[in-house]
Amino acid sequence: ALLGETDPHLERLGSQYLPLKFSRRHGDPSRPWNQFSIELKDADGGKKLDYQGNWRDIFQNWEALALSYPGYLEHMIARFLSASTADGYNPYRLIRDGFDWEIIDPADPWSHIGYWGDHQIIYLLKLLELSQKYHPGRLAELLGKPIYTYANVPYRIKPYRDLVKNPHETIDFDAELHQRIEARVAAMGSDGKYVQRSGGEIYRVNLLEKMLVPVLVKLSNFVPEAGIWMNTQRPEWNDANNALVGYGASMVTLCYLRRFFRFALDFLESHTGLQVAVSREVLGFLEDLKAVLTRHQAKLEGPFGDSDRKGFLDEVGEAGSQYRLKVYQKGFSGEQGPLAVADLIAFFSLAMRYVDHSIAANQRQDHLFHAYNLIDLGQPDRIAIRRLYEMLEGQVAVLSSGYLSAEASLALLGALRRSALYREDQSSYLLYPDRELTRFADKNKVTAAHLSSAGLSPEASVFQNGRILVPGPAGTW
Repeated sequence: ALLGETDPHLERLGSQYLPLKFSRRHGDPSRPWNQFSIELKDADGGKKLDYQGNWRDIFQNWEALALSYPGYLEHMIARFLSASTADGYNPYRLIRDGFDWEIIDPADPWSHIGYWGDHQIIYLLKLLELSQKYHPGRLAELLGKPIYTYANVPYRIKPYRDLVKNPHETIDFDAELHQRIEARVAAMGSDGKYVQRSGGEIYRVNLLEKMLVPVLVKLSNFVPEAGIWMNTQRPEWNDANNALVGYGASMVTLCYLRRFFRFALDFLESHTGLQVAVSREVLGFLEDLKAVLTRHQAKLEGPFGDSDRKGFLDEVGEAGSQYRLKVYQKGFSGEQGPLAVADLIAFFSLAMRYVDHSIAANQRQDHLFHAYNLIDLGQPDRIAIRRLYEMLEGQVAVLSSGYLSAEASLALLGALRRSALYREDQSSYLLYPDRELTRFADKNKVTAAHLSSAGLSPEASVFQNGRILVPGPAGTW
């Protein structure tokens, strides 16, 4: 009913409407960090339209819902896009009345902030793919329509140089901004949580810009041959990978970024003569990254050296840092410029060459692919990569990416069946191999060889009376 409305704010509100009842909340209600409010009935005892959920969980549910009832697909996309931030991420929870985020509470030992790195690409992409499948042409109608917004989450990702110095502490909580947002919400409702222009009007942008921003942000954290740097204080979907935060790089997200590029190229191919208005700040970010990719493309002819890798990350990371600085300190100017779809196609094609180069570099000798890597940021002029053991999600991601031919896909599936990830007794797969870990009693042992390599001997005075080391079995300490 709102199609063709002349009031863009009314169309913005209508585009996000979803007549849903209670949706999934993640996890066990007994866990102190999970908050639940299951609203089933209104004050009169009737059924109540209400939903809430952590970001990943609710969009996983909606993907399945869209397959059975695709009529609200574009509304789901609008909820996703309008709750995403200008720095390319998303708040923690989605609720019927908007969204909310975690805060730093000194009295709560569980309080923590950060962004999960897997939220932004694949869950949006699956909804976009379904829209193209069930409603061909609908996305094209929305491409330049300014009915989407930016969530104003009071997190501030630090400048690139600070990320490199300490990749475990990368986000500041802006308590003052948080209070200002709460005051705006009290005055004007949930619209107070969106980015506003200087006059207080909600800043609106189009579908193309909202699709572009998370892609640019991922590319600004791209480490060649390692993946997307996980530097926002959270892992991806698997909390068991918390240890990867800060020094981990995700090939999984890079593979899904390739799938995004492939979709976007196919989608935009029939609109090559079109120009779409995009925020000047985003256009500048795009041009900065395009310049970096163009300068370094000769390196795609062979492997990246450790120093080349650091130089590349310095440049894309600084481009992302400068973009964030602009939107954090000054907000969006409101000025927009034309982005030619043909130019965007060329940029995505160039970026996909880098992605393909890295995927190829992450194929193992057993034909599986690395899922995550560790990067060494300890040297100022180089980044070395440490490969981790095989993981199932790496294989799923590369199969999903469209990178492999049919023959290569069959080879990977065969290698997967022969790998340590396969459990023959269950005819199923493990997330990662069932490894033999060092037992507690076997840890913290120092051998004579260890002492010798450190230039020490057991007779040294520091070892007397068990002050540092005590004798253990079989000549160890």
